[in-house]
Amino acid sequence: MKTLPLFLAVGFLAAAAFAAENDKPWAFDAAKLKPFWLSNTMDGESVLFIKPSAADRPRAALLFPPMKILSVYSSSGLTVYVEGKDYLWKPGTREIVLPAGSRIPCQTPQGLRRPPKSQPFVLPHRDGNGEIFFGGGHEYHDMQTLVSYEHAADAWKGPVPTFAGPQLPRTLKKLEQKQPLCIVLFGDSISTGCNASGWSHVAPFQPPFQDLLVMNLRARYGGKITLCNEAVGGTGTEWGVATIGKVVAHQPDLVILAFGMNDSGGLPAARYRQNIQAMMDAVRQKRPAAEFILVATMLGNKDWTTLHHELFPQYRDALAGLCGQGVALADMTSLWAELFRHKKDWDMTGNGVNHPNDFGHRIYAEVLSALLIR
Repeated sequence: MKTLPLFLAVGFLAAAAFAAENDKPWAFDAAKLKPFWLSNTMDGESVLFIKPSAADRPRAALLFPPMKILSVYSSSGLTVYVEGKDYLWKPGTREIVLPAGSRIPCQTPQGLRRPPKSQPFVLPHRDGNGEIFFGGGHEYHDMQTLVSYEHAADAWKGPVPTFAGPQLPRTLKKLEQKQPLCIVLFGDSISTGCNASGWSHVAPFQPPFQDLLVMNLRARYGGKITLCNEAVGGTGTEWGVATIGKVVAHQPDLVILAFGMNDSGGLPAARYRQNIQAMMDAVRQKRPAAEFILVATMLGNKDWTTLHHELFPQYRDALAGLCGQGVALADMTSLWAELFRHKKDWDMTGNGVNHPNDFGHRIYAEVLSALLIR
């Protein structure tokens, strides 16, 4: 994946251009991190309205059929839209349509493409028609809209993460007894927080998933919980093996290994598993009591030719084979596959190709929290 480090570097430079400090605080609310699969209320689901042709109205589909729409608002949270004036919804359906004169932003399929070699990185579309539009900062965030709504309590039919206390007994003991807990996150650009609005320094300034996780754990357990982030954009498991010493240096109690997006450029699943095992072995040599959460990555844009999508479930299965006492799986792969049965990549992407937006970062935090909170 020769193009990955280049365009990820562009994304970091774009974010660096924003203010160094958030100019508005983001208020943590544990209720907003209640796992969506356990709730009958969806809070802030992201959509991007698409106008398929000149004769069509812009439209977007929600994950579940709403029983009642509570609010439709801008991704910044600063603008609330009015039903009948800005959007139309027919009860019993998942689809929201925009009438003429709506204030809600929309795009065309062609508007999410760029001519070949017109961007400083190569993102060829799988159908050969130009390149996928890349947003290194908050471009997709600005185009997306958020919807909060009530739905049937049993609407989610996909995989459900389960509490991993039996697999992570040392971690849970420290949490429950309010002993100091050191977590180290090791992964690629997703784990650096890319394209969360807080990372991009735009409203609503939501932190990325790792910060949400720590906030959630502190709210539930109290105690001194620290997270050291050694993730680096554009990296994969080969790099992880070579630099695992950075993780060991923190003397971690819990290590979260979150690789796979960049490896999916072509690294065989057997090699991927070997690399993850090597990282775990290196940590255990110095920290025999350390426990692990292995993250099976979210799915990237299926229309980007660089990604080999058949590898994502293979990586997930490889990680599942490493789980047992002291090792748990955070399966974003299966969950994203179910999400994509009902939603489009542009609804949830942070950069157009391989990062989550705020909604996606919250899902990451919800899955990881579900493993650690009974």
